[in-house]
Amino acid sequence: MTAPRLMLLDSASLYFRAYFGVPDDRTDPTAPPVNAVRGFLDFIATLVRDHRPTALIACWDNDWRPQFRVDAIPSYKTHRLADGAITEEEVPDALAPQVPIIERALAALGITRIGADGYEADDVIGTLVARHKGQLPIDVVTGDRDLFQVVDDAAGVRVLYTARGGVRSPDLVDQAFLAEKYGIASGEQYADMATLRGDASDGLPGVAGIGEKTAAKLITAYGSLAGLRAAIDGGDPAIKGAQRRNLEAGSAYLDVGPLVVRVAHDAPVPDDPGLLPSQIADPSAMSLLASEYGLTSPMNRVIDALALA
Repeated sequence: MTAPRLMLLDSASLYFRAYFGVPDDRTDPTAPPVNAVRGFLDFIATLVRDHRPTALIACWDNDWRPQFRVDAIPSYKTHRLADGAITEEEVPDALAPQVPIIERALAALGITRIGADGYEADDVIGTLVARHKGQLPIDVVTGDRDLFQVVDDAAGVRVLYTARGGVRSPDLVDQAFLAEKYGIASGEQYADMATLRGDASDGLPGVAGIGEKTAAKLITAYGSLAGLRAAIDGGDPAIKGAQRRNLEAGSAYLDVGPLVVRVAHDAPVPDDPGLLPSQIADPSAMSLLASEYGLTSPMNRVIDALALA
């Protein structure tokens, strides 16, 4: 009998990867694009086959740029806004119509998909990790380093990081990986380091003059961002010169940075265990999708991986 294991998918990370990584081999330019759909389904088949989760949840961005993060740091993800838009994310024209097809495919197969209004998929993942960690091992699948913060060896939480090796050969991110790669001890410390460092790709300024290596050294030396700030306020003589001036100048940012960097642990996420389906949820819908979009092969690969055939 397979041991219980929960797998959480950062869905947008995966379907963007599928879109850019799977060739669009349409011979009829008027036919709808489905390369991201095919790739996403193949990713699921590979992940289920290779890691044998007993529960699988596709975590969804109901809001890719939540207002509470924008209120904290207005520059959050502004560079990703579609031209002239206030809230709409810029998505490739050929990807946007594929996302609803992915939703329909997951529903037909019976694979759980969960989002929360006003929250990102990262927050859904953070909430589910907080809810289930310590009860069973959890694998978080993503190409986003932000989710390294959920790593917790004692609670059995690791990240399958797809940015380099893809879904077939992901980096297995645990605390040993974090120690070797960044010189920090835990997922909690990763979040603090990321806050200090900032992230231009998300519009987070960080503290001027504090790069990744310096941020890691400071968090390691003082244990946490709170410990570092207490040392600054207490006049620790080890923090001096330009570094002290930069950290003091960044105080207002450090007040709000954690609100943006840290994933929510209390998003309004339904209590769904996400157990793998024991049968196809909607065979007629699956057949319609397969014939309409030429998805028979990737659908069958998912079914085979789920042992539904």
